[in-house]
Amino acid sequence: MNTFHKLLLITASTMTIACTKTKEADHGINPANMDTTVTAAVDFYQYAGGGWIKSHPLRPEYSRYGAFEELREKNEERIRLLIEEMATIKNEQGSIPQKIGDLYSLGMDSVLLNKQGAAPIINDLSSIRAITQKSQLIEKIAEMNKQGIYPFFSLYVYADDMNSSMNILHLVQGGTNMGDRDYYLLQDEKTENIRAQYRKMIEKGMVLSGISKEMASIEATNVMTIETALAKVALSRVELRDPYLNYHKQTADQLQELSPAIQWSSLFSLEGMGEVDSLNIGQPKSISEVSNIINNTSLDILKSYLCWCLICNASPFLSDDFVNNNFEFYNKVLSGSKELLPRWKRVVGSVNNVLGEAVGKMYVERYFPASSKEKMLDLVGKLQESLGERILGLDWMGDSTKQKAIEKLHTFYVKIGYPDKWRDYSDLNIQLDSYWDNMKRSSAFEHAYNISKLNHPIDKDEWLMTPQTVNAYYNPATNEICFPAAILQPPFFDPKADDAVNYGAIGVVIGHEMTHGFDDQGRKYDKNGNLKEWWTAEDSKKFQERARVIEENFNTIIIVDSVHANGALTLGENIADYGGLTIAYNALQKLLKDLGKDQAIAGFTPQQRFFLSYASIWAENIRDEELLRRTKSDPHSMGRWRVNGTLPEIDAFYQAFDIKEGDPMYYPKEKRAHIW
Repeated sequence: MNTFHKLLLITASTMTIACTKTKEADHGINPANMDTTVTAAVDFYQYAGGGWIKSHPLRPEYSRYGAFEELREKNEERIRLLIEEMATIKNEQGSIPQKIGDLYSLGMDSVLLNKQGAAPIINDLSSIRAITQKSQLIEKIAEMNKQGIYPFFSLYVYADDMNSSMNILHLVQGGTNMGDRDYYLLQDEKTENIRAQYRKMIEKGMVLSGISKEMASIEATNVMTIETALAKVALSRVELRDPYLNYHKQTADQLQELSPAIQWSSLFSLEGMGEVDSLNIGQPKSISEVSNIINNTSLDILKSYLCWCLICNASPFLSDDFVNNNFEFYNKVLSGSKELLPRWKRVVGSVNNVLGEAVGKMYVERYFPASSKEKMLDLVGKLQESLGERILGLDWMGDSTKQKAIEKLHTFYVKIGYPDKWRDYSDLNIQLDSYWDNMKRSSAFEHAYNISKLNHPIDKDEWLMTPQTVNAYYNPATNEICFPAAILQPPFFDPKADDAVNYGAIGVVIGHEMTHGFDDQGRKYDKNGNLKEWWTAEDSKKFQERARVIEENFNTIIIVDSVHANGALTLGENIADYGGLTIAYNALQKLLKDLGKDQAIAGFTPQQRFFLSYASIWAENIRDEELLRRTKSDPHSMGRWRVNGTLPEIDAFYQAFDIKEGDPMYYPKEKRAHIW
């Protein structure tokens, strides 16, 4: 089920760490996680994490299993206990425990779900098929949007990039259910097979919904016609990273002229927005093409497409045959998974999505100590100081840009653990009718919540991740860095751990998110979150030259067979990894000097422990299908290359492990980025 998109607003980084098991390894580097048959100079990723990789073979339900998944599983078990407590007792109707417990019980009731089959979506499908003229499409699209389904395009309310204190409406490209435009456009054998498997999925989904095989084949062709047309005009993942390329604030009248086949004022009114004066049209060419598609395509083809959007989004919440059909394509074909995740994990994920902050409130009350928040604030302060020193010491940046960069750094809005104000779920109605009906109501609840922000000031205290999320993010619109409670736990963040290990893990996370404020995207936003050119032209040029070094270095990496990494797509995350390492290492060196401590532990110096800690958090096993999928769509590099592709950019790494010219981990100085 789709939710409103923030692709251009948030840069989030998934950070992970390997768990230790031996007593000697508690709170430090675990030698069992290493592979010392390989030297640090040859393959540092394997050297630091090869033991963990060998002892954690890929399980059939995963397309990727790394230290992150291990930590997430631990967290899921905690959340499961909280949720099941609600599901096993009688709760007052309308209370949070009732909503959590009943939604979980519905999702877990496989007998009921299989008995219901396609019944929960039949009325909605019938209403689509009953449409007799194109003018009726507007009402149906508005209804589907409220249900979390976004055919043709997506709408959401968030900050105006040029006036970040206010929320405006954003209209962006969408409607391609395979997820990436290249799946529709590339002509190589692998992509053609993916398209064939997707068509097979559509046909089966249509049959499961009650139509004949012959009609399902026709409707699959119809769906591919619409989605391919949308893909042909869609911006690429790389182009979507450019905030200027995706900002076109226009009046509602201009939108109507751009895309006349849709009565936009009616659509906005039906979705509860009232009168919309202006909005950001993220990708005008795509929105214009929607009008062409509606004008030039038969009503039957358009209805086939809308039916599929409904079936595709509802399938994970229906009977097992729908779930399995969904799994066969999205998980098995695209990602290489062999088995479904256990039902409880899937349902816990749904409850988290629907009642995230309600679950989060219980989570922090039970699992998050106040002392962790205090220690994180201290660490963030040290990392801010370190980044400030690095900025002031740059020999390529002018004083004017430095001053503004320091101002931006000092205005970071820091969020740690959990929000000060929790969401109110009073208007969310959870009933014991069907799993999918509750998903629709929850989407309508979220839609109303989002739309209510239109033309109102942005709430800087709103969290864009729940406390139980093992992740972190930087948001340029509010110039904020956020570290949810779930990431602030051992072994990722351990108050008892050696400083070098903590700085190599959570320290790099903090530095990573801070660096996003100054990466190739974040640097385009000023201290107030406005899209504005605050760098001098000369400094901007020098930054781009240095960033291009990282991009080109990653472009040389071969992922699978002849497929190379996409240095342009992953540039922001790679810069953030590079910056996070540089900033955290600098902060560690200062701390060691202040404490007068620089001793070896278990044969490793603090500098070595820092880099080993960082590298261990990216240990993973991953299927080739998932590697290819992520290379196409994920702005993060894969674990191996977040280590072996980034550490050679860091001068201190060479000193720590005596990396010499001619070693595989060696980059000549002129091929290192030298940014921060």
